Amino acid sequence: MRIVLKPLFDAELPPDFSEVIKSKLGGREVRTGEEVEVEILGKPLRFKVVLAEPSPLKVGNETRIEFSSGEIEVLDFEFEEPVREVVPFERGFVVVLNNKVLILNHDGQKIYSDEFDELNEVRVSKGTVVIVHDKNKLRLVKP
Repeated sequence: MRIVLKPLFDAELPPDFSEVIKSKLGGREVRTGEEVEVEILGKPLRFKVVLAEPSPLKVGNETRIEFSSGEIEVLDFEFEEPVREVVPFERGFVVVLNNKVLILNHDGQKIYSDEFDELNEVRVSKGTVVIVHDKNKLRLVKP
């Protein structure tokens, strides 16, 4: 479980600042994409939650806090099975696994997920995800 925070203020953060933030956020639930505020020495500090893994995530002792600086955001994903294909489209991207289709938005949040007995093909047309499965079935997903 980890959280990547982007400070919404200009200041250099000391190396162990993540422990201070973890204690301030302890017990709170955070989600990827939202903004959180903590009070340090009477001053509110705002952060954007670049990634909460999983999202939502209740902050506890085992939560790892990381900070993102600059304008580059990196999101890492790990799946239990190999990725067959990734199909980008205007609202996000479709991740095709062995028998599973996962649609994520550009922030990495799940929009849709389903498993199929026999997954044949996945395409995108004008924002609609087309899933061909079980030899003679077609599913249209409009996220």
